[in-house]
Amino acid sequence: MRARPMLLAAVLAMMLAACGMPVPAAKRDYVGSWASDTTLLVIEPSGRVRYKHQPTPNVSKSLDAPIKSFEGDDLVVGVGPLTTRFVVSAPPHEDGGVWKMTVDGQELRRR
Repeated sequence: MRARPMLLAAVLAMMLAACGMPVPAAKRDYVGSWASDTTLLVIEPSGRVRYKHQPTPNVSKSLDAPIKSFEGDDLVVGVGPLTTRFVVSAPPHEDGGVWKMTVDGQELRRR
């Protein structure tokens, strides 16, 4: 009988971990839909991240996961031990009326 409360606690902990963290006020400029010719990165205020990178028609990489943390300008996304770090070498900034940020070496523009 003790296994049920432990199982319930484990399921609840996984559900909470899957929710991620909302984007903190200091990082609100990250929120939005960012794109280049080969990449789409969507960061929702709730902390959900959707990513698709397609360098060629036959190769693509995608991700849909919650934010685990911000480490400096970088974004760590994932659930449990499965994480991806987006290296942000130029955080969101306005340049000539266009919002830009450089992630994993790619300049993205806010749509």
